[in-house]
Amino acid sequence: MAQLLKNFIFVVLIFLVISAIFASLWQPKSAPSELSLSQLVSRINQDKVKKILIQGNDLQVILSDDQKASSRKEPEAALSQTLVNYGVDKEKLQLVEIEVKKESGTILVVGQILSFVLPLLLFVVFFWFMFRQAKVGATQAFDFTKAKARLFGAEGHPQEKITFKDVAGLKEAKEELKEVVDFLKNPKKFLNMGAKIPRGVLLLGPAGVGKTLLARAIAGESNVPFFHSSGSSFVELFVGVGSARIRDLFALAKKHVPSIIFLDELDAIGKSRGAGLGGSHDEREQTLNQLLVEMDGFERETNVIVVAATNRADVLDSALLRPGRFDRRIILDLPDINDREEILKIHARGKPLSANLDLREVAERTPGFSGADLANVANEAAILAARKNKTQISQDDFLESIEKVLLGPERKSHILSKKEKEITAFHEVGHALVAAFSPGVEPVRKISIIARGMAAGYTLKMPSEERKIRSKSEFLAEIAVSLGGYCAEKIKFGEITTGASNDLEKASTLARKLVKEYGMSSLGPINFRDNENDLFWPQEISGQRPYSEETAVLIDKEVEKFINQARQSAEKTLGRRQKLMEKVARVLIEKEIIERREFEELIRLRPEEEGKGRPKLRSKSTNLKIKVKQV
Repeated sequence: MAQLLKNFIFVVLIFLVISAIFASLWQPKSAPSELSLSQLVSRINQDKVKKILIQGNDLQVILSDDQKASSRKEPEAALSQTLVNYGVDKEKLQLVEIEVKKESGTILVVGQILSFVLPLLLFVVFFWFMFRQAKVGATQAFDFTKAKARLFGAEGHPQEKITFKDVAGLKEAKEELKEVVDFLKNPKKFLNMGAKIPRGVLLLGPAGVGKTLLARAIAGESNVPFFHSSGSSFVELFVGVGSARIRDLFALAKKHVPSIIFLDELDAIGKSRGAGLGGSHDEREQTLNQLLVEMDGFERETNVIVVAATNRADVLDSALLRPGRFDRRIILDLPDINDREEILKIHARGKPLSANLDLREVAERTPGFSGADLANVANEAAILAARKNKTQISQDDFLESIEKVLLGPERKSHILSKKEKEITAFHEVGHALVAAFSPGVEPVRKISIIARGMAAGYTLKMPSEERKIRSKSEFLAEIAVSLGGYCAEKIKFGEITTGASNDLEKASTLARKLVKEYGMSSLGPINFRDNENDLFWPQEISGQRPYSEETAVLIDKEVEKFINQARQSAEKTLGRRQKLMEKVARVLIEKEIIERREFEELIRLRPEEEGKGRPKLRSKSTNLKIKVKQV
């Protein structure tokens, strides 16, 4: 409709422009005066007429002062006879030069033709635009079922080539995918041995680990066309469009064999089919059915490999995961410290780095970061350096960018009152002291009461080593650390504030996981996880849980027991060190930021108390052993 209105306005503008052109061409420069026959006779008798030009019934009169006038004679009568009838002096008339000009019909004919053809031509142009728009609409209607995939790697579609060298880490995943590349390059080698080309490769992993990047690296290594599409592009309002697009996508890929089809966010169309919810003609189910047929049809030798990525493997239909469809499932984990360092080196290419920059330390401070997070850290560091008008990116820029990615930018305009600043300082020191004197807790790297994002203050704890398995005691210590700020406020001010709300949420969630998922409570090794991921009958609809009401009461009691146990531990730790808490809090109020080395200097303990809290704190950057003393 908008395009039709635009075309109509365009045609109207054409009308106006043509009208203006004709008006400017046909308008006379100065209109001659009109004389009646009586006035003409009077002028002739007064010797004021020099020449009369006769053209049909029209008279062009040139006066003695060379001015021009016009008049008309009587039709079917001679001019002289007409003038005599009006009383002209015959002698005066003989002095006037009279010229008869043969009337030309060209202008008349052209004018008549233009008066007929021009409107017709304008209408033809207008309707041509209308039909052209209708044709485009019809073409779009036929293209509605075409696949919306983007083509990479083919001629005429130059893109940046990505190989496995551009993907840091993921060693095992790349080894698995190298066989897929070999299939695409040398299919006969495997077919001659009776091996079947894998139909599908499913990349599983959390967001940002490099699933899409790894798929593009497969295309770059094998140098074949790469058709990229997302699962949501097949979901439309009209039934049958998604399945038609699946058919068109596979038909397009078969024209460019060998080729790769990459389906990002497969869970958009690959969710488990339910018990008839949505009707028998559910659009998503038809799309999934068509995908299943295309992946395991009669043509087994078709050299087209489907690569899909998702971070929700738990919701995929079982028919997708069976052999013959997605033959290979490759798990992509978050990078470890060595992989993070390699990823940072890749994202640091082309950036002016200072000589003292240590990417290893940056990697140590970013546990749990994905490749996308590390790319964001490198980019934010470059932005911070440019904002400070630096010529090189320093270590401080990278470390500050880590906190910005984790918590958000500093809110320097958010100024706390004196009372709020004191409460925030004791709250954060409470977290830090409980972490410092609890075994199995990551060391504190930084304490700050400068607001970032939604937090008025924060305490950063970074693990000194990668850990995949954690024990019950470590979880309880972590809950105690979360409640450290709550307990510190209660001990110092005798009341609590809203600043502990997020800490209480984290502590409660972790305590509930200990009971319901990890089997670390007195209820035994039983999993009580709710049906929160049930696709068709979630708990809110069915009202059912995989345990009874009596068990729910026991779960609540176990959660309460863990929370109270952690709270008592935190209160005991802080109650024995109130003077130390006061000392560290006052330093924090004055400086607003305490780094790891200064914090460890402030909490030195006597050698005889070593072992009652955390055993021997070690600063990784200075290799300084800090013994534990009682305050």
